[in-house]
Amino acid sequence: MSLSRGLRPWTPPGEHDRLCRVGDRVGAQNDPPSSEGHPARKPVIAVFNSSSDTVDMLRTALEGQGFHTVIGHIPEVKSGQLDLVEFIQDHAPAVIVYDISPPYEANWTFFRLVRSAEPVKARQFIITTTNKPVLDNLVGETEAIEIIGKPYDLQQVVDAVRAALPPTSPA
Repeated sequence: MSLSRGLRPWTPPGEHDRLCRVGDRVGAQNDPPSSEGHPARKPVIAVFNSSSDTVDMLRTALEGQGFHTVIGHIPEVKSGQLDLVEFIQDHAPAVIVYDISPPYEANWTFFRLVRSAEPVKARQFIITTTNKPVLDNLVGETEAIEIIGKPYDLQQVVDAVRAALPPTSPA
């Protein structure tokens, strides 16, 4: 299982960014001006989940709070259809919301493999899960990762993302 080989076709420089824009919600031309007078960039938040409904729900909540959200589906990462390392390099998210579902031990091991990749190591993670007590027990004490159990209040996820942002992020 390789995390650095993807099946995505080559796109010319700059073309990938153009293709990733969705309507008027994304792009510096729609961002409010920064104090320097040029458009401020919205913080990029990556959402990885196995459920399309959950991805859409989280994207809507985060974009409603001023974040630019990029999404990935965990089964596509596991199957090699989506190269997570390349995705992280391309989008440079400030925070990654990543879901760990059953079987917890196998998916926690996969997550640790993902997180060991060089471009991913320095990223801030918010973990969502259906059974927080089981995952807390598996993970142990850590201040590096916030774990939020489902069902969760969307504002709880937004607040956790905001708290994980570097101090220089505008949102």
